Parts: sequence; C-alpha cells; structure tokens
Amino acid sequence: MMQEIIHVALIERHQLVREGIKHILQTNPIIQMVADSDNYEAIEHVTPLYDIDMLLIDVHILMDYRSEVENMMENYHTKVIVLANNGEESRVTEAVKLGVHGYLLKEMNAKSFVYAIETVIDGNAYIHPSATSDLVDDYRRLMYKETRDDIPDNFERPYHLYTKRECEILQLLTDGQSNKSIAKTLDISEKTVKNHVSSLFKKMQVHDRTQAVVTAIRNNWVQL
Repeated sequence: MMQEIIHVALIERHQLVREGIKHILQTNPIIQMVADSDNYEAIEHVTPLYDIDMLLIDVHILMDYRSEVENMMENYHTKVIVLANNGEESRVTEAVKLGVHGYLLKEMNAKSFVYAIETVIDGNAYIHPSATSDLVDDYRRLMYKETRDDIPDNFERPYHLYTKRECEILQLLTDGQSNKSIAKTLDISEKTVKNHVSSLFKKMQVHDRTQAVVTAIRNNWVQL
C-alpha cells in the first residue's frame, strides 16, 4: 500500500539553509515540497492548492506570525517544526507554549534531522537535546516560583518502576544530554542507549524526551 504524500512548506530566512533542507527532504519519496521562501506570506499562495501537512519555520519568523501559525495548527492540523540556531535554545519554551511539534537546530546533522522529521510525521514530538535543558530550566522556575532556593534537595529514584540503568538515563535526559553524550557518560554504545530510552518511554507512556523529563520532575524522580 502506497504511503500518503506529506505536503511540506519551508519558511526560512537564509537561502543556503533552505537549499540544504530541501536537498535533504527531497530524497524522501513521501515528502513533497510545496513551498519554500523567506517570507511567511508565501503560505497564502499555497493553501488554496494544497493542504499543508507540515510547516518548517524559522524561529524568528514564527514569533512574527504566531497567530497565523496557531491558526494553521488548530484549523488545518498542520504539524509545525521550528528551526533555530545554536544559542537560540532559550526560545524553545515560547515555541512549545504555542503548541509546535518540533524544535530543531539548523546545525544538526542530516541523519538526525531526517529522524526528527520522521518522528513528527509519525505523530510524536521532537525537541533537540540541546534545547531540552532550557525547557527544563523554565519548567523548574515555573514549578518553584522563579527561585532555585525553593527546589527540594530530596528526590526518589523510581527503582520500583524502572531498572537502575533506565533511572540513570532518565537523570541524564533531564540534564539535557543527547544519546551520544549519554553513551559516553555511561560507557555503553549509542545503540544500547537508544534501546534503553525506547524501553523507558514505553514504560512511562510518553512519546519523547521532553514528556519523559517533565514527568520525572513532577514525580520528583530526578535531581534538579
């Protein structure tokens, strides 16, 4: 059975970045690029012709067109992925509050980028590991009223629910480490880390590391 074509629009300020992303995505047979521009208004010329299934948008353009993007997500069920540079991870909380489905860094490698896109296509969310720590910091401030003094020192590892290794990985996810970094910290292979993370997500009934971290913080399972 042929898989349904995914119509993708790309709104990115820098032409070189746009060309690189287009080159990566056009190798996927189920993806059809229906628009690419540095101007959000290009969307208006596409929507009468296509249902846009996924919007890849520069974080700065997103902030200028918040209401329009929210309308796309709410009324057209468009999946939105934000594109940001290293050093702009602080914008992740703003983006997540808008309800976006992904937050990617333009500097990430092609393989990871494709994996993130496929993750969102499959109905899950994807936040780049480098941005997770900023999201966690904001969540901490929200929970503990803007001051680290209120953050409790005591925490309880959920060994009754997960294995010791899974608890270790959950802590490292909270610390904002990527799978590669976790593998180095624990002196295990990256494939083994991925297997542990997949098992952990399944047990926690979450779809991505952000949901796992938020759940862990809420239950006081990790050290902040």
